[in-house]
Amino acid sequence: MDNIEKINQLIRLRAKAMEGGGEKRIASQHAKGKYTARERINMLLDDGSFEEYDMFVEHQCVDFGMEKTHYLGDGVITGHGTIDGRLVYVYSQDFTVFGGSLSETFAKKICKVMDMAMKMGAPIIGINDSGGARIQEGVNSLAGYAEIFQRNIMASGVIPQFSAIFGPCAGGAVYSPALTDIVIMSNETSYMFVTGPKVTKTVTGEDISVEDLGGANVHASKSGLVHFRADDEDEGIMLLRKLLEYFPQNNLEEPVQTVCHDPIDRVDDLLNEIIPENPNQPYDVKDIVYTLVDNQEFLEYQMRYARNIVCGWAKLNGMPVGIVANQSNYLAGVLDINASRKAARFVRLCDAFNIPLLTLVDVPGFLPGSQQEHGGIIIHGAKLLFAYGEATVPKVTVTLRKSYGGAHDVMSSKQLRGDINYAWPTAEIAVMGAKGAIEILEAKAMRDLSPEEKAGFIREKENEYNAKLANPYQAAKKGYIDDVIEPRNTRFRIIRAFRTLMTKKDVNPPKKHANIPL
Repeated sequence: MDNIEKINQLIRLRAKAMEGGGEKRIASQHAKGKYTARERINMLLDDGSFEEYDMFVEHQCVDFGMEKTHYLGDGVITGHGTIDGRLVYVYSQDFTVFGGSLSETFAKKICKVMDMAMKMGAPIIGINDSGGARIQEGVNSLAGYAEIFQRNIMASGVIPQFSAIFGPCAGGAVYSPALTDIVIMSNETSYMFVTGPKVTKTVTGEDISVEDLGGANVHASKSGLVHFRADDEDEGIMLLRKLLEYFPQNNLEEPVQTVCHDPIDRVDDLLNEIIPENPNQPYDVKDIVYTLVDNQEFLEYQMRYARNIVCGWAKLNGMPVGIVANQSNYLAGVLDINASRKAARFVRLCDAFNIPLLTLVDVPGFLPGSQQEHGGIIIHGAKLLFAYGEATVPKVTVTLRKSYGGAHDVMSSKQLRGDINYAWPTAEIAVMGAKGAIEILEAKAMRDLSPEEKAGFIREKENEYNAKLANPYQAAKKGYIDDVIEPRNTRFRIIRAFRTLMTKKDVNPPKKHANIPL
C-alpha cells in the first residue's frame, strides 16, 4: 500500500467514524427531537476548535456475539476545544452506537479526557445520552463507571465539572452527573433515575411514567438534582456556554473579569421604596437583584427548587459574583430544609472556585413544625451555617429587612467571617419579631387585661421593642453591621466593597477535610 492509498484509507476510516451508528439511527435520533453527539459538540464549542481523541477505538468484547459488530469510537466522542477562546475538555455519548451504552473502552476514553482536564486545569463538560452499562461486558462496564466516579471525586473543587443530560441516564450512570458541579436536563427528551418504572412497579406496585419518575421537571422542582432545566438542547448548550463566563478555569485561578459599561455609581430610587411599610407584606427580591447587577443580567440557579431562597450568578463592574437572597414572596423567605441545602451547595460551589458572595438578607427564621424537625432541619440548616463559616472568598452582606434569631447568624453574619456587612434603614435585626417577643416578655403583665386593654398594651410595647431592638442601629453600635446605607446607593457600595476585598487572604486550619453535617 503506497502513501496515497494509506491517506485514502485514513480518510475512509474518519468518514466511517463520523457516521456513528449510521444514517438510519441518526434519523431516529433527530425524529426524537435530539441532536447527535457530534452535532452537540459542534454547537457547544467555538467553530473549528474541536480536537478529537480516540476516534478509532473499538470495544474488546467477544461475548454474546459482540465480536461481530464494531463501531469506530465505540459510542462516545471525546476531545478538547474552546468556548469563547477558553480551553475545555468534553465528552459526548452517542446514542446511535449501542444505545450509548458504556463499555470498558468507552469508559477509558472518558477517563482519559478527565485526566487531561485535571493536568491542564481546564473545565470538563459531559453530555449524557446513554442506555446505561453495556450488559454484554458485565463487571467490566461496572468497573468503568467506578473509574469515572473516582475521577469526578478527585476533580471536585479543582476544575469545574458540568453535566448535560440530553437523553436517558439511568442506573449507575446517574452518579457521575450527581457528583459534578452543574447538572442541566432538557425538557421532555431526558430522564434520570436509579430504577425505572417497570422495576418500580414490580417491587413497589407503584405505576408511574418515565417523566413523572425522573423527568427534567421532577428533578428541577422536587429532588433538587438538576440546577437548570432547559426547554430543549439548544437552550441547554447555550446555558453551558453562559455558565463558563462566571467560572475560572480551575481552583487556583480567579474568575474572568470583563469590561463593564454599566456605571458603577448608578443609583435607583426604586430601592428606597421597594420594602413595604407593612413588615408582613412580601415583595420580589429579584427586583432588587436585577437593579443592582450589571446590565440587569442574572443567571438563576435552581429557580424551580426551594423558591424561598434565590441563588445565582451575576456581574458587578464586570466581576463575577454569586448571589444568595431570601425570597419574601415565597414562604415569607423562611429557611427550610430544601432552601438550606440549595444555598449551602451554592455557597460551597462559589467558594471552591473563588467566586465572591453577595448575600441579601430578609429572613424571619427557620420554618417551624414537626415535618421540618423530623426531616432534619437542624442538620440541613447547619449545612448552610457551615458553608458560610468555611468560605474564604470575599463576602458582602446586605440586610434588607428581617434578620431574626438563628437565621440571622446563618445568613453570612459578621461572626461567620462576613467581611463587610451593610444594612438598609428598614432592617430589623433581633432575636425575633416584635409580636412574638412581647407575647413572651409581657405574658404576666397581660394576664388580667381585657381584650381592648391587651391590644393597646401590645401596640405600645411593640413600638417600644421596635425602637429599642428591631432596627439596624443596635447591631451597628456593636460593630456587627459596618454601616447603615441608603438603599439607592447599594450598587456603588457593594462594588466598592468587593473591590476592597480583592486582595483578601483568609485561610482555614490545616486538616484532611472538614466533617460537614450531611
